[in-house]
Amino acid sequence: MRSSSLRYAVAGVALACSLAGCSGSGSGAAAEAPAVTVGVAMPQGDSRWASDADNMVKQLTALGYKTEVTNADKAPATQVTQIQAMIDHGDKALIVGSVDGGALKDVLAKAAAKKIPVIAYDRLITGTSDVDYYATFDNAKVGVLQGQALLDGLNVAKATRPLNIEVFAGDPKDNNAGFFFDGAMSVLKPYIASGKIKVVSGETEFAKVATPNWDGKTAQARMEKLLAGPDAGVTLDGVLAPNDGLARGILAALGEKGYGAAGKPWPAITGQDSELESVKLVASGEQTETIFKDTRELAKVAVQMTNAVLDGDTARVNDTKQYNNGVKVVPTFLLQPVSVTKANYQGVLVDSGYYKSSDLS
Repeated sequence: MRSSSLRYAVAGVALACSLAGCSGSGSGAAAEAPAVTVGVAMPQGDSRWASDADNMVKQLTALGYKTEVTNADKAPATQVTQIQAMIDHGDKALIVGSVDGGALKDVLAKAAAKKIPVIAYDRLITGTSDVDYYATFDNAKVGVLQGQALLDGLNVAKATRPLNIEVFAGDPKDNNAGFFFDGAMSVLKPYIASGKIKVVSGETEFAKVATPNWDGKTAQARMEKLLAGPDAGVTLDGVLAPNDGLARGILAALGEKGYGAAGKPWPAITGQDSELESVKLVASGEQTETIFKDTRELAKVAVQMTNAVLDGDTARVNDTKQYNNGVKVVPTFLLQPVSVTKANYQGVLVDSGYYKSSDLS
């Protein structure tokens, strides 16, 4: 990978000045070339996003860049302020994992005015033409894998009665949440239509089952309400949960109603992100599945995109049709997710070095 031409140009000026005997400010020494700074704006600071930021910082630093990293703590207004500060500080590129992809139009217009390229990281930035590239996973496939994992966990092929489930979705402000939900429902709807699977509450529309801010406590509260209402007189066989944090909240509510005890097994339940706490639940059989998205590789893609645009090149993409943000189709590089269960978590997560065996003990 080539270093940024901007860095070459600045370094070249410094070298020429040194050879010509130019004087520095007051010291007579040649001025050192300032490093180019890349802003990395993360939506929150939990272990997943902190790890993503750390991976990008390591790779950007190895390429000679400086970095400025922020965590918006799930607050869209905070992220706008943080990105504005990056622009004011003279950062030359922005990698943005958005809190609310539709809330950044105005601040990114200011970045565009200063010719600062923007890479959308994991979550699509919507409603603006001022985003250059998008690095993410195949989000529709994530949902398809979750839907299939739920069917497998339900053992629907051998069922002798309609199987009772509930469905949850993610944050309506996160563009990915719709892809996850639609992908999963594309798998489940034929079984719902045939009567083999029953959504007991009848709540199957995204707007009804969405969970603001991907908040696990909100998911737990909804599950508790369902268990006290439509699900009170039935055995719940499965729950579609779009990520691990929501799955843990749902499991907490189920545990309060005696699920997981003798004679009342845990329902099949999905997840996403392969968070350590949830991988332990998968290993123990409490959670059926989680989706592994190797964010080490996603960080590499975002860094490669950033380096390319700063070098005046075109970044490598593999999707130019799927991600229309309402203003433009954003050139995208998609990585592939992997479904992780009790049967394969060791090979996928431990053998790959993502976790150590001791992490799971």
